[in-house]
Amino acid sequence: MKSRTQEVLKEVMELPPAERAGLADRILSSLDRPDKTIDEIWQKEVGKRLDAYEKGTLETVSAHEVLAKYKSK
Repeated sequence: MKSRTQEVLKEVMELPPAERAGLADRILSSLDRPDKTIDEIWQKEVGKRLDAYEKGTLETVSAHEVLAKYKSK
């Protein structure tokens, strides 16, 4: 790590946990930039899935079944 980064990290580690968590959230959020191409791909996929669901050609599982599967592990 560069020395400036090390200095910042040292200062951050002295913050209370809640403040560090808030800072981490802000840093991660700054990296999450919208991507128009990915958004368009997801829009198409959602449309396909909704269409299949409405036509009854999509196999579905209830939330109860999903949660039961993971609670048993």
